[in-house]
Amino acid sequence: MATDFKEVNESYTLPEAVREAQRCLHCKVPGCKKGCPISNDIPEWIEELAKGNFGNAMRIINDRSNLPAVCGRVCAHERQCEGHCVLAKKDAHINIGKLERFVADFDSDACLTHEAIPEKTRGRVAVIGSGPAGLTIAGDLARKGFGVDIFEMEPEPGGVLMFGIPEYRLPKEVVRREIEKIGHLGVAFHMNTTIGEDYTIDDLFGQGFDAIFMGTGTGIPKRLDIPGGNHPAVRQAIRFLRRVSLYENGYMSKDEVIVGNNDRVFVIGCGNTAMDAARTAIRMGSKEVTVVYHRSIDHMKALRSEYDDAVKEGVKFMWNTSITNIEALDDTHLKSLTLNTDGEERVVNADHVVMAVGSAPAGRIVSTTEGIEVDEKGYVLTRDNPYGMTTRKGVFAGGDVTNRPATVVHAMRDAKLVAEGIERYVDAVKLMESINGMD
Repeated sequence: MATDFKEVNESYTLPEAVREAQRCLHCKVPGCKKGCPISNDIPEWIEELAKGNFGNAMRIINDRSNLPAVCGRVCAHERQCEGHCVLAKKDAHINIGKLERFVADFDSDACLTHEAIPEKTRGRVAVIGSGPAGLTIAGDLARKGFGVDIFEMEPEPGGVLMFGIPEYRLPKEVVRREIEKIGHLGVAFHMNTTIGEDYTIDDLFGQGFDAIFMGTGTGIPKRLDIPGGNHPAVRQAIRFLRRVSLYENGYMSKDEVIVGNNDRVFVIGCGNTAMDAARTAIRMGSKEVTVVYHRSIDHMKALRSEYDDAVKEGVKFMWNTSITNIEALDDTHLKSLTLNTDGEERVVNADHVVMAVGSAPAGRIVSTTEGIEVDEKGYVLTRDNPYGMTTRKGVFAGGDVTNRPATVVHAMRDAKLVAEGIERYVDAVKLMESINGMD
């Protein structure tokens, strides 16, 4: 049973990385690249790695990714690049994620890459939120000569990377290192700043920004309509994981985390967030953690590797099961749950329930800004030309707040397209201003 948050997957040594890279067949039509949501030039950088040209490998990766050390750790490789590797048919795929992680870590440790900072002459862009989408937008536009300011409500940048993915999967020092690289491109960070409260969209335009990007994610957890489901001991997975991260980074005491004191915890849901919540509860000291899912194992959204690791760490699973009633002991503690498995009900003792059934966007920005339309579920509506612009001129959105991405790398893919849309929009506005100025 896991008892600490030490990273569970070890890196390659240098000889191991080179040997693994040398196994690549360099296919004429590389399936790995097709399987990568951001079309990373995988065979090219693997070839450089195989030759020992680590700087060249990093340069190729940087052309498509602002967060290689992150992607190398948390991407769904088995469903993406590695799953499309021709050697996967023989269950011998190249370990692409682990190689990407090695290159990024080696580059940072050896301080190999020093990118030139372009002059910020093309315009100013405000980025709201510093998750994968916001960081990608910031890195891409800063490299193309835009001045970029990121506004983040948390005490540190990183969004879900810092406060939603557990330390054992993604060490926070790795996140900080990747963010520092983006800062070196000239990106400015404004922490503890909530747009919609401290400033509005109109305030940002008043400060001289030419375009604004909303990468605020989905911060409102969804709930299931279960009798007793509003009890304080029924917690939301994303808020539980955030509290644990705040505790691990010294912003909160362990008592404020609540879950994890020799208790019995039931997690509802079976995506990667549910796995993170279950494995984190184990690490926080829960004596028994059970994932409850209303379908079979074949329908779970979580990666099979995440499930396998959870089982190894002591997490139990109940398939084709739903919680139909939650009974309280008092105002702060639960007494029991009623479970329904294939039509049969039984009552079990429980201390906490953690819901991992999805989330929706917060309405702080939309409610304080005129002209930004959302759909019936609160997701921001955007157009295809320029890509990512909302119904408010000059305001763009991407990532989870638009209900398009599903993972870190999908948010990055969407953000890269939005960055191109912002680039074209600002250039067009500047051009029209210069033409009008000549009249």
